[in-house]
Amino acid sequence: MAIQRRFGGLDRQASRIARRISCDLGHHRQPGLRSHVSKAGVAPESARTDREGEETRGDLRYQWKKVDCIAVPQHRTASTLHSLLAGLRPDVVFTSQEGAADLAAQARTTALVAGILHSVSKTGLGVLAGRPHHGLAVSEFIRRRAPQTEGTRLAVLYPPFFPPLPGSLVARTGSVLMVNPIPAKGSDLLHQLIRIMPEQHFTLIEGWWSTADQFTAYPNVTYVPRVYDMSPFYRGHRLLLVPSTVEDAFPRVIIEAALHGTPSIGSDRGGIPEAIGSAGIVLPHTAGPQVWADTIRAADHQTLGEQARRQAVGLARPRLPDLEALGIYPAAKTSST
Repeated sequence: MAIQRRFGGLDRQASRIARRISCDLGHHRQPGLRSHVSKAGVAPESARTDREGEETRGDLRYQWKKVDCIAVPQHRTASTLHSLLAGLRPDVVFTSQEGAADLAAQARTTALVAGILHSVSKTGLGVLAGRPHHGLAVSEFIRRRAPQTEGTRLAVLYPPFFPPLPGSLVARTGSVLMVNPIPAKGSDLLHQLIRIMPEQHFTLIEGWWSTADQFTAYPNVTYVPRVYDMSPFYRGHRLLLVPSTVEDAFPRVIIEAALHGTPSIGSDRGGIPEAIGSAGIVLPHTAGPQVWADTIRAADHQTLGEQARRQAVGLARPRLPDLEALGIYPAAKTSST
């Protein structure tokens, strides 16, 4: 099974590894990759690299959670896949993101190809141009928006989620939480809420980039730099706000928070209502700040939180049975690479 490097759908530790590797590969600093992998939680002895390989080939081979991984620069992805198709002969190739259409077209004659449809953007749906055998949408919203492609079977495969690990007890406060406070995710509305709700404390977690300087003047805001263990924050807040103005595919934060008993209030954009389901509150994207403020104040977070947790548990399960049902990963091939 060959999997193209991508960030969406990975857990935070894997994403951390991928981002660090991508940064170094992109800036031709391969000798530092071993230390980055080590810092990201991979034991140094499991990073199977050599200095010559790092300096000349520009790739990195290591093992993460018993999975053999190869990180290569974007321009070498096709040639690396060619070698894997010839030598490893994978049963399935999963691909998405930039260049995925070319990779799907390259692999589909020798292996089963599944393209991950992770958004409604041109990039998110672009893999369909390569006619993969399967188009796996991360939500029903994405599946409905994906164009029908000859030879491609469209289906929904929700992202994998993991039940919360036992941790120290964190007291749930009256604060509300928002992740990635940028304009596309509703930061304009957030600024208005902060101002008209001086009694309400907000915790904001850095996402795609830091916007800390935009919130430092507010006395009722705590801005937290990017973190990779969100569990204490989910457990410690009564509500998660998801006021996106764009068509999000299926926000992971909604399910992750729900698994910790924290319900969400979100806009009706994209796959947000699908992720919230019946265990949260969905507001029209046209709703003004006063509607949001009134909803935040009135929300019964205890009842909603328990409903959200029960609903989210259904997504915290292995995905191999789903792949088997789609015929992508037959149960008989338990030794597949």
